[in-house]
Amino acid sequence: MGGRSRSAARNGGPGMSAKNDSGASGKGGPHTRLAAAGRRPEWTGPVVNPPVWRASTHLYPDTAALKEGGRTNEDGRFFYGRRGAPTQWALAEALTAIEPGAAGTVLYPSGVAAIAGALLAVLKPGDVLLVTDNAYEPSRVMANGLLRRMGVEARFFDPRDVDGFAAQFCERTKAVLLESPGSLTMEVCDVPALAAIAREKGAVSLIDNTWASPLGFPALERGCDIAITSLTKHVGGHSDLMMGAASGGERWYRRLRQTAQALGQVVSPDDAALALRGLRTMGLRLERSAATALALAEWLEGRDEVAHVLCPMLPGSPGHELWRRDFAGGCGLFSFIFASDDAEAADRFVDALSLFGIGFSWGGFESLALPIDPAKVRTASAWPPAGWAPGHRRGVRLSVGLEDPADLVADMEQAFTGTRQA
Repeated sequence: MGGRSRSAARNGGPGMSAKNDSGASGKGGPHTRLAAAGRRPEWTGPVVNPPVWRASTHLYPDTAALKEGGRTNEDGRFFYGRRGAPTQWALAEALTAIEPGAAGTVLYPSGVAAIAGALLAVLKPGDVLLVTDNAYEPSRVMANGLLRRMGVEARFFDPRDVDGFAAQFCERTKAVLLESPGSLTMEVCDVPALAAIAREKGAVSLIDNTWASPLGFPALERGCDIAITSLTKHVGGHSDLMMGAASGGERWYRRLRQTAQALGQVVSPDDAALALRGLRTMGLRLERSAATALALAEWLEGRDEVAHVLCPMLPGSPGHELWRRDFAGGCGLFSFIFASDDAEAADRFVDALSLFGIGFSWGGFESLALPIDPAKVRTASAWPPAGWAPGHRRGVRLSVGLEDPADLVADMEQAFTGTRQA
């Protein structure tokens, strides 16, 4: 590691004294915390951003320091590359600073890895996991595949049925996986109520909080035990990295950390540096994409081709009142359902778009569109919902980026025209 690193190792490693400086402790408003968090002087030196520390081996000045390194396990102490170095530590600390109630954050090489790592940290063979029926499809696949093979039983539930939620539990129920809003259908559930019931029943509540991020929904403050985020989305912001994170209070953070290390989970310092760069502007990008998404949702509401607009930020949309009560912000992801029962209408519409890319993921600077058929990924709740026409089934999920709203509206206008003429 060179002279500086040997000195750091001899002194116990950087960051050993005060746990946080003013920027790392979560003080100030959200934009201030985004700008300052994770920038300890011992990690940045005389520059603004933490440098990229690429290292597998961390060197010790003598065997006494080697033995001491094995007795401690926390960010800020050099040990071996799997436990990270200042670039990864800075990102984890910054994410902790924007998650009220978190004692620490664990990084994973993808959002799905974060979901898997968190679930494996709290479940064992014989346990029952309750999974919200509007969950991200890879979460459903994991519940029905990996977890089932290791002896965990997954049971899906309707996230809107708060009154019937307690009846879903049995003596083997140990965890609940929530997601609000849902990835495709955007239902907002009463997270504080569901988390409180889970706690009463002795179960851990985990939430995939990627849609709103901690800036829009402080999940731990709302009663959840573990908050999971795909950093691939809003934090990265530029569609060029894969990463995930899970944050928790002291008890669950330690469990997350130990499980991730047992699984050998580690993220690249280069990707951590990209995530740190994206984090600094995340608040501004969220505000811009959310405002544009709301404008597009309002425009879509007036289209004859559209039966339902599924956007929690839109007054009158399902879940809007809960969103107003519990959320401080939104993002650019929402869906709409076609009025036509034509199975190909969504495909033709997406193919006709020019400014929207066709692809998975979201939260980047470029707008994306994806045809959806939520009926294929439901088991505990009906799709279409009660009260909808049977043909109101398929639609499009939009990830709104940073383009000019008028240009996106014009693009959708021509796509609707082309779809109608076809």
